[in-house]
Amino acid sequence: MRTIAIAAGGDSSEFGISVKSAVEVSKALSSRYVTYIIMIRGINWYWEDQKGRYHNIDKNDFTLVTDTGKIRFDAVFIAIHGTPGENGLLQGYFDMLGIPYSSCNAFCSALTFNKQASKLYLKEYGITMARAILLRRNDEAAPDQIIGHIGLPCFVKPNESGSSFGVTKVKTAEELPAAIQTALKESDDVLVEAFMKGREVACGVVRVKGKSLVLPVTEIISKKEFFDYEAKYVPGNSEEVTPAEMPADLTATIQELSLKVYDLLGCKGIVRVDFIVVGNTPHFLEVNTVPGMTEESLVPQQAAHAGISTGDLYSMVIEDLFS
Repeated sequence: MRTIAIAAGGDSSEFGISVKSAVEVSKALSSRYVTYIIMIRGINWYWEDQKGRYHNIDKNDFTLVTDTGKIRFDAVFIAIHGTPGENGLLQGYFDMLGIPYSSCNAFCSALTFNKQASKLYLKEYGITMARAILLRRNDEAAPDQIIGHIGLPCFVKPNESGSSFGVTKVKTAEELPAAIQTALKESDDVLVEAFMKGREVACGVVRVKGKSLVLPVTEIISKKEFFDYEAKYVPGNSEEVTPAEMPADLTATIQELSLKVYDLLGCKGIVRVDFIVVGNTPHFLEVNTVPGMTEESLVPQQAAHAGISTGDLYSMVIEDLFS
């Protein structure tokens, strides 16, 4: 039986959600593999045993140091949302050690984590998306100039972040400076993006054994201003409809576009692609290369509607690492 490390935690605001995801992944895989949830936060990397004792990871070779000796892992399932699990840092580390892992490679992870960089990359291939402006931390932001280009309302969001933390819907020019400061708490760069009135949808994609599995489309109907952190994770703040209630040809377009984005970026593992559908045209929002794996998360919901258990889904990805 293979021994799998499930990397959890991380250094972003999504620490708690990552831990929940890791617990669900461990449950789903526990009958097929020996699993260890490895907590990673800053320089503290450890496994907590059933007695509440911490056992450290030797970062020289990513082995677990226990009372009975060292445990070596056959592969790593990355369940860290945000840094260092979604931006390429952890992937680069595992690449150097030659340890296979479940997610996109270091370059793809870094590219997709940077919202503006991934949008510019995909724009070259004709992917439709909203107008946007990138602001760096020390830029002098002129609200009138920004709004003249982007319009109102608009969204201000951290450019490099794996979550909805720090996102603000701005309705007036006076709100823009505070929104930029909020986003800067999560990232050194800020993306100001034009508002698109439409339906928010998401589609999970995974490729194993050279074959693509495109999951059903989910429509997210937020009961708040937009699909922010509370709408995502606080029960009752959003309605998630899977499969989305829309014409079959529109669903097919979203699924085809999700697969195209997956392939253009060179993604691996389980990825979720998000869009806003304006009229009948999907507009690309972002790629999540380590999507949530909690019971409330979208990909597990989509897999269930496709008749695929999370245990089957996750183990397919792990077994593909050895094929």
